[in-house]
Amino acid sequence: MNIHVLTLFPDMFLPVTQSILGRAEEKGLLQVRVINIRDYTLDKHNRTDDTPFGGGAGMVMSPEPAFRALEAIGAQGKRILYPSPRGKVLDQSLIEDLAKQEDVVILCGHYEGVDQRILDHWEMEEVSIGDYVLTGGELPAMVIIDAVARLIPGVLGSPDSHLEESIYSGLLEYPHYTKPREFRGLSVPEVLVSGNHQLIHLWRFEESLKLTKERRPDLLEEFVRAADSLTKQEKKILRGILESEE
Repeated sequence: MNIHVLTLFPDMFLPVTQSILGRAEEKGLLQVRVINIRDYTLDKHNRTDDTPFGGGAGMVMSPEPAFRALEAIGAQGKRILYPSPRGKVLDQSLIEDLAKQEDVVILCGHYEGVDQRILDHWEMEEVSIGDYVLTGGELPAMVIIDAVARLIPGVLGSPDSHLEESIYSGLLEYPHYTKPREFRGLSVPEVLVSGNHQLIHLWRFEESLKLTKERRPDLLEEFVRAADSLTKQEKKILRGILESEE
């Protein structure tokens, strides 16, 4: 998979080359190409922004360098995202859809935003990572890259490791524990060292339900609507959680 990032601050993407994503690039599973928009400006002072028509505070990214950068990478016909607070909220469904693409382009805005003609001409999808405003699109772009990369086969050590995590299963993830079994008077739940995998599965399922009910009741409602495939034991646990007092 190829992800092309257009930005005014390419050095911000150095962390993308580290850890799991860095190894994914080494294996040829993922290529993140960072393009400096300033390289495509025709302004002798390398300016990429100007004051907004109609007045107002801040500066707006000019169309010329963005258009030239997009044309240089052959963005026409590719999936192009623009991180923006007014966009569709990034969710697992969108991430899974993006992970199926061969190429994804992300334009990182800055200042007060970008000239609307950039978005309109290139038919960009505005995507939000939450109801708050950041100084630019670089951090949202990294979030998108990380979330998408995890779904590319071979990127994670285990092909099933993402399936049990929060959101993927429809529930928030259960608590994790590791060695030592006792630490400063704090113990690991006995069921996790019982060796009974069925009981461990049910314990984790119940803990996920509890956390989801407490922190994301909206997710629990979605999960209940699609709970037909649960086993009898799982359905019993689910009923108990739903009937328990708040």
